[in-house]
Amino acid sequence: MATVEDVRWLGSSLERSYQVYVRGRLKFRVKQIVYVAFSLDETEMGFAFPKEERAALVAAQPHRFHLPQPSDLRFNWVEADLATLDRAEACEFVVDAWRMVVPKKLSWAYDLAHPDGPG
Repeated sequence: MATVEDVRWLGSSLERSYQVYVRGRLKFRVKQIVYVAFSLDETEMGFAFPKEERAALVAAQPHRFHLPQPSDLRFNWVEADLATLDRAEACEFVVDAWRMVVPKKLSWAYDLAHPDGPG
């Protein structure tokens, strides 16, 4: 079972990433783009995810993933129940979401520095 603390260090350590609290919710941003956000009770993690792939993800594992609220469907976003993710999966989703909002050169540099993946 993943927790916010399992990924907080990662989100804070990724280049150009920083954490903010918006209305009590922890979010990670690059510039003004949010790429990971946690629910107020920290049981769910929303993260950047390709729109064209999210329906398949949700359909394949509806007990773990769900679509964002209707007003957020225009964004590249999906949400997950943290209790159903292990630490490694949660970290992988954070890094993949970060990759969507940074220049490719930063993503490549991360790969070179972390050949075995996140943490």
